[in-house]
Amino acid sequence: MEVSVEQLERDGFGTSPLFEALILEFNSETVGFALFYYRYSTWKGKSLYLEDLYVDPEYRNNGIGLAVMKHLVNHAIKTDCKRFEWQVLDWNTPSIEFYKKIGAELDSEWINCKLRHSQ
Repeated sequence: MEVSVEQLERDGFGTSPLFEALILEFNSETVGFALFYYRYSTWKGKSLYLEDLYVDPEYRNNGIGLAVMKHLVNHAIKTDCKRFEWQVLDWNTPSIEFYKKIGAELDSEWINCKLRHSQ
């Protein structure tokens, strides 16, 4: 992991938070999290971007992921977002199958690009 606890605290809980998070609970036990933020497109306007969704393996297939996705879709609608988007790694077959099952479009049109800052 490249991000420190201090960076997460500053960036998520400081005076100008860059993201929001949901702590996922099942039977009063913390079993995962979802981290999301807003971004803007000159084509579509405001969108909600899901950066991470994690559910402990032993709690998967209990409807937690589906409940989180429904919650975030409703949150996107309430906050006037035109899209709800996320990415999934090509090797993450269980997640890809889950996203297909809930009706997500898998977009092959866009190519991801990045520049890395070496430290």
